[in-house]
Amino acid sequence: MGDAEDRITRLEEAVAHQLKTIEELSDQLAEQWKIVEQTRVKLERLTERFLSLEEESREAVPVTRPPHF
Repeated sequence: MGDAEDRITRLEEAVAHQLKTIEELSDQLAEQWKIVEQTRVKLERLTERFLSLEEESREAVPVTRPPHF
């Protein structure tokens, strides 16, 4: 019976270690997801700003003939 109990103890320890690792990975994944979401929001804002500035620059430049014509 001693071998069976030792085996069960080792299996329980392995499962406990794996559960801890899964929890840590889950926490890290949640943190990374927050960073990805923040980055996505910033990229959206920058894209909107870039498009707005691009639109403004088109309106500001008058369409004229170059001086060599």
